[in-house]
Amino acid sequence: MNKYLTLPLILGLVSAATAQTKTAIKKTASKIGSHVTVYTTAKGTGLRLKSTQTLTMVAKPQPVETEVALFVDPAKTFQTMVGIGGALTDAAAETFAKLSPAKQKEFLTAYYDKEKGIGYTFARTHIQSCDFSSETYSYVKEGDAALKTFDISHDKQYRIPFIKQAQQAAGGKFNLFVSPWSPPAWMKDNNDMLHGGKLKPEYRQNWATFYTKFIKSYEKEGIPIWGLSVQNEPMAKQKWESCIFTADEERDFVRQYLGPTLKKEGLGSKKLIIWDHNRDLLYQRASTVLEDPEAAKYVWGIGFHWYETWTGGGMQFESTRRVHEAFPNFNLVFTEGCIEKFDFNRLDDWSLGERYGTSMINDFNAGTVAWTDWNVLLDEKGGPNHVGNFCFAPIHADTRDGSLHYTSEYYYIGHFSKYIKPGAKRIVSSSSRDKLLTTAYQNPDGKIAVVVMNPNDAEIKYSVWIKGKAAALTSLPHSIATLVID
Repeated sequence: MNKYLTLPLILGLVSAATAQTKTAIKKTASKIGSHVTVYTTAKGTGLRLKSTQTLTMVAKPQPVETEVALFVDPAKTFQTMVGIGGALTDAAAETFAKLSPAKQKEFLTAYYDKEKGIGYTFARTHIQSCDFSSETYSYVKEGDAALKTFDISHDKQYRIPFIKQAQQAAGGKFNLFVSPWSPPAWMKDNNDMLHGGKLKPEYRQNWATFYTKFIKSYEKEGIPIWGLSVQNEPMAKQKWESCIFTADEERDFVRQYLGPTLKKEGLGSKKLIIWDHNRDLLYQRASTVLEDPEAAKYVWGIGFHWYETWTGGGMQFESTRRVHEAFPNFNLVFTEGCIEKFDFNRLDDWSLGERYGTSMINDFNAGTVAWTDWNVLLDEKGGPNHVGNFCFAPIHADTRDGSLHYTSEYYYIGHFSKYIKPGAKRIVSSSSRDKLLTTAYQNPDGKIAVVVMNPNDAEIKYSVWIKGKAAALTSLPHSIATLVID
């Protein structure tokens, strides 16, 4: 501290700073509306994203300890929402093509219409085949290191038309990122697109160029590419398309090949995402790549999945939080999640949606800027999938009768994607009891969206409290609600 500052001057500075803080809080409070509209989805009811209450917040200076309360503070802002959406895979596209025109329109409206649907604004697709393709395929012929035969004709039958229709339904634009599951077999040391294996060192530049050819080919078809990840699940040897990159190998590939190649090809503005695998090894991967400044300069974000639970443990939200604390200048993106082991008899299982709600609330509170579900649509078998890895999706089409089945996943995701817009700032929403999960955002138009989830068997009476004003509500058993305050 400056030795020439006298005590009266110091006290004066403190007083001025305190006054400025109080003024800022008063200004924030004055902008907060008192009108609360509640949208609810609840187990055992017909409520699905249904407007259930309209309330007016009233003066309430001090809650008491015996009350359950959510304390919302718009004066404290965190990350900006980029978007919420799902993956547009071969499986989704092929299933969509089997629907009647009326059901196709219903599907597109359900996901992408901002008023009638849940307003998806984010998407993912794959480079070459993945497990959710009907077959394994490549865009280049065997041994074509110069990539002269590069051709995306395969995707023009189903996937590209599907993506373009989704894009149109979303108002002409959404942010789409792309991910490879495997290089061509001949570029790998196991000579197989499946079963792991590694990229041969002599093909690192060819593979880096491959990404740019894919991006430019899709953009030529009228599909803008927002970003890309380096490799889907780079530490998993799968029975489907897969390729292993250690943290050191991914760092070096980004630093020496992929980053410079994107820049050279005029694609340096694309958002490059590392890892794209489970939360359990998230910190080790992030620290290895991002502590190298020559690699980090090309990286926009760190992607993660939720399948760390395959080991028998829970979802590792603290791992995500540690990465955000250590590397706050990089963006966390949930790049994939779905519930595995499809069973048609479980389509009405409420726990499907509750897993989504639990993950999304915790991921957003840990600093995540975008959230991507896996397949937006699958058939009555949980596919198609060329290796029998059948899974759940928010919407399933029964191709036997042409019907669409909406699971609880769809509605739980909708409580975020419909009411939290791109550009929204996360704000504080703190629950006084662990029985209610919550997150909150202030949208660009000033409206506040507070998501409240009750995964318990009993209803919970609570109040939402903002700067001395509150409204009393009831959270139904096994429900999720979005409170829109304006």
